Amino acid sequence: MAGHSKWANIKHRKERQDAKKGKIFTKWIRELTVAARQGGGDPGSNPRLRLALDKALGANMTRDTIDRAVARGVGASDGDDVEELGYEGYGPGGVAIMVETMTDNRNRTAAAVRHAFTKCGGNLGTDGSVAYLFDRKGQISFATGVDEDSLIEAAMDADADDVVTNEDGSIDVFTSFSGFYAVRNALEAAGFKAADAEIVMLPTTSAVLDLETAEKVLKLIDMLEDLDDVQNVYSNAEIPDEVMEQLG
Repeated sequence: MAGHSKWANIKHRKERQDAKKGKIFTKWIRELTVAARQGGGDPGSNPRLRLALDKALGANMTRDTIDRAVARGVGASDGDDVEELGYEGYGPGGVAIMVETMTDNRNRTAAAVRHAFTKCGGNLGTDGSVAYLFDRKGQISFATGVDEDSLIEAAMDADADDVVTNEDGSIDVFTSFSGFYAVRNALEAAGFKAADAEIVMLPTTSAVLDLETAEKVLKLIDMLEDLDDVQNVYSNAEIPDEVMEQLG
């Protein structure tokens, strides 16, 4: 499944988008709050909270801010309720797009997501319209320099689905959705410290884009990611290297 590496260009743009500190702080505060509400405030017994905690610390969020977000989740009142909602649709060129949101006002969020799709030449669909084109997986990423053979052996021993070495030497370990935390913990116990770990939606088919369509699709993705309520945006866009070079 080495083909997974072709999503790296989209991931790179996503990381660049997430680098906006205000946006990423809002994202992880919401994730901390929802994770604590659903599974309790102890990261030792709440894997989702532990993952969110690691992400927040990695983004240089202060411990005080993290603690307040967790406390808000544990002791949340009805007025603090935040829903997790997903939206699906098609972008320019027939690209399938999935949007994950957390919101305290579903009408506001739906209107904003719909506006982005419409403005950028896409169409917001109904539930299930593109979800069948994606698989929910765990992705555990390791920086260049890790011992590839040892990592592959440890990943296979931990029942990972696949290991992909990218062109830059970084390595991604893919897991089933249900096995994500077990594999992550097993690799950590084996001495492998991940650079990143997250649950992602991986496309099962791809839409190869030319320059003009790629510009339109990336404009839509950027617009969606700029929305305050949006946590993640996934697509099945495949942008060839030569097109990425032209995009700059």
